[in-house]
Amino acid sequence: MIYMLDTANIEAIAKAVDLYPLAGVTTNPSIVAKENRPLREILLDIREVIGSERMLHAQVMGKNAEVMLEEAKALREIDHDIIVKVPVTPQGLKAMKLIAIEGIRITATAILTPQQALMAAVAGAEFLAPYVNRLDNICSNGAQVASEMVHLINTYQLDAKVLAASFKNVQQVHEVAMAGAHSVTIAPDVFDQLLVHPLTDSGVAGFVSDWDEVYGHNKTVLDVI
Repeated sequence: MIYMLDTANIEAIAKAVDLYPLAGVTTNPSIVAKENRPLREILLDIREVIGSERMLHAQVMGKNAEVMLEEAKALREIDHDIIVKVPVTPQGLKAMKLIAIEGIRITATAILTPQQALMAAVAGAEFLAPYVNRLDNICSNGAQVASEMVHLINTYQLDAKVLAASFKNVQQVHEVAMAGAHSVTIAPDVFDQLLVHPLTDSGVAGFVSDWDEVYGHNKTVLDVI
């Protein structure tokens, strides 16, 4: 599983880089707008925090393929390793073909059907981002859509990965993992909940209590060997 953080908040990113096995950061126009500062500054700050070894995704906003291509080139000027997010519209599919020719990596975004994902993969997208919670909210099944996307990728032996997105709870993340999604991008509040369980907390508290009774408060293994 490839874990990514879906935010442009530098403090949240720094925390996740420190604690978790984080492979990268994804952004979108809404996430960037929340920061209310220049996009170049945001992307450079994120890269400084995540280092050169992690992925960084940023989205184009043009209405036609030619503008999207120029946006992708401009984003690459800011960050040579950037992965450009392109929506799965007709102009977006055209843009993916053009951007792929330039050797720029692509994430197809705003995916809600397996066929959108399949077309994007054939057009050159490396990552395919289905919106899990949005599907669940319309009585569809986000995990099932992700599963069908994985099946299509395997059937046609495409060089693409499902990057499941739009989560509101840990159960949704678990379901897409069980469905075989290759990667997930998760908002900081949900990411933090992935490890939370009351029995884990009580179990650790029990270990500490038993240890302290014998070896003393705040003593570590280094103090008693």
